[in-house]
Amino acid sequence: MDKTYRPYTLDQRLLLPPDMREWLPEGHLALFVSDVVDKLDLGPILKSYEQGDGRGNPPYHPEMMVKLLVYGYCTGKVSSRKIERATYEEVAYRLLSGDQHPDHDSIAEFRKRHLGELAGLFLQVLKLCEKAGMVKLGHVAVDGTKMKANASKHKAMSYGRMEETQKRLEEEVEKLLQAAKEADEAEDRQYGKGRQGDELPAELARRESRLKKIQEAKEALEREAKEHAQREAQEAEAKIRERRRQEEETGKKDKRMKPQVPDPQKARPKDKAQKNFTDPESRIMKDGASKSFEQAYNAQLAVDSQAQIILAAAITQEGNDKKQLVPMAQKVKENIGRLPSRISADTGYYSEPSVTDEKLKEVELYVPPDRIKHEPVPGRAQESTPADDTMIERMRQKLKTDQGRSIYKMRKAIVEPVIGQIKEIRGFRRFSFRGFKKVEAEWLLICLTHNLLKLFRSGRMQWAP
Repeated sequence: MDKTYRPYTLDQRLLLPPDMREWLPEGHLALFVSDVVDKLDLGPILKSYEQGDGRGNPPYHPEMMVKLLVYGYCTGKVSSRKIERATYEEVAYRLLSGDQHPDHDSIAEFRKRHLGELAGLFLQVLKLCEKAGMVKLGHVAVDGTKMKANASKHKAMSYGRMEETQKRLEEEVEKLLQAAKEADEAEDRQYGKGRQGDELPAELARRESRLKKIQEAKEALEREAKEHAQREAQEAEAKIRERRRQEEETGKKDKRMKPQVPDPQKARPKDKAQKNFTDPESRIMKDGASKSFEQAYNAQLAVDSQAQIILAAAITQEGNDKKQLVPMAQKVKENIGRLPSRISADTGYYSEPSVTDEKLKEVELYVPPDRIKHEPVPGRAQESTPADDTMIERMRQKLKTDQGRSIYKMRKAIVEPVIGQIKEIRGFRRFSFRGFKKVEAEWLLICLTHNLLKLFRSGRMQWAP
């Protein structure tokens, strides 16, 4: 049985003008968004409405809600209240809504309910861009940017302060409990046992709730410290096995310091390790542009040089990018089906395990081990000596060649304008949602609309099947 929705059609005939589409000039972004959404597979969203007993008012048509949200993200209007107001005041929104006016609660609930499915549309739009010839996979640049979390950094507390505060609150709660006990005993003597007691004093309830939040945050930091120690232990053990293998092959003992294997059971959070009470999965990070510390997530993206199409996007809680090169390259392969010919990234992505990873052996990498402060003197690269023939030296020499300088110089022109367009032009600097999964989905939605705008401005309308 087909789901019943409220009537919705853009072909509704009016007296003046005769067609709602004539409210906007031909080639307007809203009309383009409408046409694209009509071509997308919204099956997972529509399927969720097939269950139920059919009672109550029919929901707004999912197609209309998707168009409003996608157009809102394209134009930097993500507030559900602003979108609701725009369906009355702005022609583009009024057209996309079919002259209906969903209230902000309905818009917010729809976005919240279907955020994962909306993020899933990223791949469909990417395929449209690829079909339009806007993806070449010749040179892909990877970069990250700190995006503010939907939480204040002032709502965070360090592990060391948690321990101090927990101890103080436990003492205060104990005193209040003792005072309450003495009051109960006094009332029992005065009125007799068995009388109905009053509710917990507000002061005691407030302290207990604060103590519970601190205990939960403290336990989360301790759990993360153990998990981090387990990963470090696995990496150290892998390095030790590799050293033994090399020693057996060469017959020479490795004189370097042996990797230390941490004990996860003894792992303890650093005193300065912090946890935010509003969005516990966000982290305090240093913003590279402002040099200030913010409650944030590290938003990653891989951009194709052909038309600045975002091929892959992800969110990480890591403050630096050292471990993101391989995962981002793998996401490009998952999305497009193959790896690019070359990948460039700034020095923050350099680590020997990343640039020597077997998964990237077919990719030409341009990732400097050091920050490049000045343009190198033109000319051929210096010949490396056997003593200098390390991965770091080989990468340095590679980036000193004419080709290396030319390719790496393009990195800024490929990926950094994309970040500028997202943060400066469209105004996305803070996520609307809280929690890692929701933030990651919203980042994909933001990147989806970036690609949609690139497709719109390219004028390549042959994407339609």
